[in-house]
Amino acid sequence: MAAVTLILLIVGLTSRFIQYLAQAVAGELASDVLFLLMLYRLPDFLLVILPLALFLGILLAYGRMYAENEMVILIGSGFSQFRLLLTTMGTSMLVLLLVAMLSLQLAPWGVRNTEQLKQSQELLTEVDLIVAGQFQSFGEGNRVTYAERIETGNDEVRQLQNVFVAVSTASAEGGQGSPRIIIAESARPEVDESTGARFMRLENVLQYDGTPGAADFSIGQFDVQSILLPEAASFEPILEEATLPTSALIGSPLPEHQAELQWRISMLLLIPIITLIAVPLSKVDPRQGRYSKLVPAALLYACYFVLLQISRDMVADGELSASIGLWWVHALFVGIGLLIYRYPDIGKYFSFGR
Repeated sequence: MAAVTLILLIVGLTSRFIQYLAQAVAGELASDVLFLLMLYRLPDFLLVILPLALFLGILLAYGRMYAENEMVILIGSGFSQFRLLLTTMGTSMLVLLLVAMLSLQLAPWGVRNTEQLKQSQELLTEVDLIVAGQFQSFGEGNRVTYAERIETGNDEVRQLQNVFVAVSTASAEGGQGSPRIIIAESARPEVDESTGARFMRLENVLQYDGTPGAADFSIGQFDVQSILLPEAASFEPILEEATLPTSALIGSPLPEHQAELQWRISMLLLIPIITLIAVPLSKVDPRQGRYSKLVPAALLYACYFVLLQISRDMVADGELSASIGLWWVHALFVGIGLLIYRYPDIGKYFSFGR
């Protein structure tokens, strides 16, 4: 289970980090908040990964014991299937306690802090995102900015020193025009209170306009010049109910709050139910091999998880009664688990053959 968790966690975190890194390169996120975002999303990742890792861990461990006839000897020595199930359930309770902490406390806390961090990023200007000593591209590559060093003034506003800005201007035909090079002694962010427009205010400016390779450059000198910056980056909002503590969801009459509460409880119920399914499903014949049921079992788990998500969305939208809610999905898979436990031969249909 630990091995599967580590592999899935690395894959999930790497994918999300690449997404955040692309936003940082595009100037939508400050580079110093990337690891904070990953830290806040970690409980949410573990909440999804741990039940699947437990399910696959049981299948891999017991499948190997069946494939190498160790389980046959164990059962032949008086260790019944029911005792095996109870022993596995006892171990799964440790995982349930961890999932309970994640689902009821840590995951909402992480989502709440992620939302607050993203909202703070929406207020940042291009000046706030610049890193000293690096050329950075903004505006979909239409502007490249460089600052030799960054200082903080008495008003705690960032001030860029020895600034270089290359702006790609549009031609009369609407295509790519000649570049404009701007060199300034300093720059700072500025916001027009009447319109909300954001600017980069440059002081002691030299401006060069012309075509590379030609000698007819136009040079201008200004005491102050302002560059209009793009509007604040907008991030997809996280559902409000996902950020609420569990205590705020209990007793709420709102459908979306009831759906979120049932979802958090469902993550706990998932642990004993998948254990009930995995223990009898792990039985394989020696000729089949320990991996013969891995993919079909994973598909069964995926159906379970997807049905929970669909039911949650239906409850939140008012299309499904909260009294039915997500409970019918758990009841269905409890029935599947009891059926496989009672009739082990059914498990043969969950393999790729001999």
